[in-house]
Amino acid sequence: MGRSETTQLYIVAYDIPEDKRRSKVHRLLCGYGTWTQYSLFECWLTKRQLIELRAKLSPHLREDRDSVRLYVMCGACQQNVITIGSAAPNDPVTVIL
Repeated sequence: MGRSETTQLYIVAYDIPEDKRRSKVHRLLCGYGTWTQYSLFECWLTKRQLIELRAKLSPHLREDRDSVRLYVMCGACQQNVITIGSAAPNDPVTVIL
């Protein structure tokens, strides 16, 4: 991976009251990172992926009702995360052969 493809850790948190839009955003984020809390993902993204993600999120959001926040974190910060309580949520995957 070249210098232009350096990744940065983003914590993506969302608050979307409508189930249909929230589900679409959740599925979209599953392709970019790890689901760690019910409305929170940890995503390692290049600049290009960040731009792409923002563009893909836009059509699914209503500015007057929805909120998606992306927090930039350093890589070392992830190692210092303290988790109290249950493990990360589990989204069962069905594999059809």
